[in-house]
Amino acid sequence: MSSKIKEYPGVALHESDFAEKKVLYTTWEPNARYAWDTGVAIGRYLAELKRGHIVGTTCHACRRIVVPPRVFCEWCFRPMDEWVYLQDQGVVNTFSLCHVRWDMERVKEPLIPAVIEIAGASKGMGILHLLGEVDPTEVHIGLQVQAVWKPARQRTGAITDIRYFKPSN
Repeated sequence: MSSKIKEYPGVALHESDFAEKKVLYTTWEPNARYAWDTGVAIGRYLAELKRGHIVGTTCHACRRIVVPPRVFCEWCFRPMDEWVYLQDQGVVNTFSLCHVRWDMERVKEPLIPAVIEIAGASKGMGILHLLGEVDPTEVHIGLQVQAVWKPARQRTGAITDIRYFKPSN
């Protein structure tokens, strides 16, 4: 075997070959649109939010009702196919006072994201949402809250169909 590197047959291309149109080529803008499938559980959850309802699913083996709903239990891996309508109220599990928005813009009044344990669901089961109509100094863990919904004609099937949760006492 020769120690000389074997050259591959063919003709090298140069930038000038493209400029002088000696090479056939094409350009295009790909149609890279895509859609996100919500799946069975979140799809129904969002559809019910549009109707003004919060739903969860039940695991009979673990005796839990979870929200947001799932199609299988992450504890025992059994199917969760029984739907439960839950109340649109709950309790603040944890919260934060945010003086900047998601885009790092300062705000005069703090935003108050909170994890709301939804009434009717198992302990610790809840959703992250904003609190409203409340003095930030009055917010505390255990605060009873009620959902404030957008008008039905403005709902789109999103978590934002609930505008925020406000104190219910």
